[in-house]
Amino acid sequence: MSDTVPGRPRLAGRVALVTGAGQGIGAAVARSLYALGVSVAATDVHGAAVAELAERLAPQAPASGPIAAAAVRAYPLDVTDGRAVEETVDRIERDLGPLGILVNVAGILRTAPAAELTDEDWSRTFAVNTTGVFHTARAVAPRMAARGTGSIVTVASNAAGIPRTGMSAYAASKAAAVMFTKCLGLEYARHGVRCNVVAPGSTDTPMQRSLWTDADAPRRVLDGDLATYRTGIPLARIADPQDIADAVVFLASDQARHITMQDLYVDGGATLR
Repeated sequence: MSDTVPGRPRLAGRVALVTGAGQGIGAAVARSLYALGVSVAATDVHGAAVAELAERLAPQAPASGPIAAAAVRAYPLDVTDGRAVEETVDRIERDLGPLGILVNVAGILRTAPAAELTDEDWSRTFAVNTTGVFHTARAVAPRMAARGTGSIVTVASNAAGIPRTGMSAYAASKAAAVMFTKCLGLEYARHGVRCNVVAPGSTDTPMQRSLWTDADAPRRVLDGDLATYRTGIPLARIADPQDIADAVVFLASDQARHITMQDLYVDGGATLR
């Protein structure tokens, strides 16, 4: 039987790598894991943002060397650079210990009608949202497999499962990341590595707010927009980043020890799934 305490994920003492931790959902995931006793390697292409997060969460943590308790350390990282990902994973395991959790949050959004997307829009979106997940998984999954345990959670989007106007590159890149994560989970299940997806809907993050062009935009998100074939949110609220982080923490924990290759939608019912 599991000795997990009901209602509280057992994670203390583990080490997690969180990409895109500089703001929004990634920062919420880093905070939540650290609060549960996890040592967090917070990475982001914006190094100053994760440095500030690390200082705010764990100002007492040493900048380098062995640690005696949970810590948060910042690592500037561009997930599109495969070599940098490998080197950073090496450094994290030297600094904090063996990685038991990987959370892929880093992502970008380029909006335009499908036929008006530039080559750069398309390639950059896939480089971050899809290839970035491939790079981190390729670096981390074999290490987890060698130890016989690990949990990988990719934060995708409900746009991966429903068409969205003006978001074809984003939706396609997230759909690719979802299927990659599920295939990874199938290949590594026998090695004790679980791979799951959390698919948020509209969440109050800088990315979401960048789509709001007027004061009525949040109301249109809640009510839906017939002109863009978009349903509203049945629960009548826009998610907070913590809502997504809570789902990630559950899937990363032993409370989800028999769950793998799943895609958990956290969107207030917006996709009517």
